Amino acid sequence: MIHHSNENVLLDDANSPDINKRLMGLISADFVLVADQLKEASYQIRKRGFSDYPIFVASQRPLELGQLLIGAKELANTWDYKATFVDEFVQRQLIGPESVELFKEHYKNPDEYCCLFVVHNEFAGFVYIPFPED
Repeated sequence: MIHHSNENVLLDDANSPDINKRLMGLISADFVLVADQLKEASYQIRKRGFSDYPIFVASQRPLELGQLLIGAKELANTWDYKATFVDEFVQRQLIGPESVELFKEHYKNPDEYCCLFVVHNEFAGFVYIPFPED
């Protein structure tokens, strides 16, 4: 995780080094079940002009961040997936306003990667997972 001068900045230019292989395996196994829906949601968010930087919050506990898109167990998944944008992260002071450009620089191609903000136990960070190829 990259922490900048503002303590409210939470950025990552790749997958966080704090994420362990076990957690990445849990996320990936669940992600496969919802990938098509998240890819379509990402496309619709961008197409409709809501944001060029969709973020999907993945958590197994209740969070007041984003709008519920896919609830746990809807598609045999165990995580909740909520849709949000970089603007909400700025409003909630999770990303400092001075770091928005840095976030955008490191944001991966949304046609190829899903930007997940994963909250699991003590871990909270951005994870980019490639969408399965058709």
